[in-house]
Amino acid sequence: MTRVPPLVARDEFTWEIPAGSVPGMRVPGILFSNRALLGAVESDPSLEQLANVATLPGIVRSSLAMPDIHFGYGFPVGGVAAFDLAEGVVSPGGIGYDINCGVRLLRTSLGVDDVRPHLKALIDSLYRNVPSGVGSRAGVTLSPSEMEEVLANGARWAVDRGHGRREDLAVQEEEGRLAGADPSAVGDGARRRGVRQLGTLGSGNHFLEVQAVDEIFHPEFAPVLGLTPRQVVVMLHTGSRGLGHQVATDYIATMDARLAREGVTLVDRQLSCAPIASPEGERYLRAMAAGANFAWANRQLITDAVRRSFREVFHRSDAEIDLAVVYDVAHNMAKVEEHRVDGAPRRLLVHRKGATRAFPAGRPEVPERYRAHGQPVLIPGDMGTASYVLVGLPGAMERSFGSSCHGAGRLLSRHAAVRRFRFDEVTRALTERGIVVRSASREGVTEEAPGAYKDVEEVVKVAEGAGLTRRVARLVPLGVVKG
Repeated sequence: MTRVPPLVARDEFTWEIPAGSVPGMRVPGILFSNRALLGAVESDPSLEQLANVATLPGIVRSSLAMPDIHFGYGFPVGGVAAFDLAEGVVSPGGIGYDINCGVRLLRTSLGVDDVRPHLKALIDSLYRNVPSGVGSRAGVTLSPSEMEEVLANGARWAVDRGHGRREDLAVQEEEGRLAGADPSAVGDGARRRGVRQLGTLGSGNHFLEVQAVDEIFHPEFAPVLGLTPRQVVVMLHTGSRGLGHQVATDYIATMDARLAREGVTLVDRQLSCAPIASPEGERYLRAMAAGANFAWANRQLITDAVRRSFREVFHRSDAEIDLAVVYDVAHNMAKVEEHRVDGAPRRLLVHRKGATRAFPAGRPEVPERYRAHGQPVLIPGDMGTASYVLVGLPGAMERSFGSSCHGAGRLLSRHAAVRRFRFDEVTRALTERGIVVRSASREGVTEEAPGAYKDVEEVVKVAEGAGLTRRVARLVPLGVVKG
């Protein structure tokens, strides 16, 4: 039976589960939310997960959850936790099965009036050029040596082989390559699952969406990003596919075995973990980095396919269309970062599961061209509403270890959404609004129906109200490819 811990309001956008509400809590749990969103989680097991994370060894300051919180594996989706490097643990469930699932935004020189007459042809071309759906596979099989290079070098591998531009890398988190990756830490099973999946979208909540810039909220930063009203942009959301899933599966089993040997019982077995400094913890982090690099290479190859589709449909050159990467932001990651704790700098391992980095102006991790303003934050909604570009604020460093939400967040599970929504009704409603949809399956649409998600406007309102991010631009869908 789910134990629902108490929530105490600290301000309009901050709620606390006091330490001690669940046995073994070492720190409080903090939820960023408001009353409009709170009803969806007050009796949800994700709050118990938020409290359970607070029981893990070495956790610093608090267990955190973003306004898009929903039930996940071990950690809630939208969960953030930072751990001391000497005393803390790393938990694959705090990172997620889809390592470095992330969102990339591309801008174009085209306007809505340019694209609308060709929209169906464009969505059809994207659907052909970017394989999607459960188990989707690309036409290229990686050789063993190529797999090694992808796992080590990420998006750089793709660009070096002509799948993109050198300038694409400068505006990706970590420049599309996470240091410390060790391909030898990735097992044969993970390699087999990933060998033909590079350049594929996958299924679930992954998507490729053609959008229009609907409104600008930050007139100083939007031009730096190259965003203008009624401009057409493309947003894509996918990760490390079967390879990342298998890495997580393998290391959860490894950590389960370690805990059993040591006779350690966790409040939730899905929080399976190992000390950061242990052989198992260190090896997992090296494998996780390799999985993250696979994901960046995957998004880079999809970017190349998107550019190909635009050339096919509009019969213009890359230079004329100017399909440039605005930013690529990762969620489902753990990173060693420096944060101030009790007034002193401290290096911590920050887990972000269904949460993204939201660093403010001046941080060296922010791309140089954006550093004076802060790191872009990309928050997709659902295929029937809006998505947002935001920018990180100093408040995020003070309150959430430089983190924000990664999307609208599920309101219904996928099974519940399939039971509630009909494919014909969802597609008809989208068509009536001028939104073109292509999907590899009927379930790909019903699982991701707009009614299955929280109100992205409220989610963004909380992120802004809590001082984590500031809105830059609102994007509305024109057409979408779903897995």
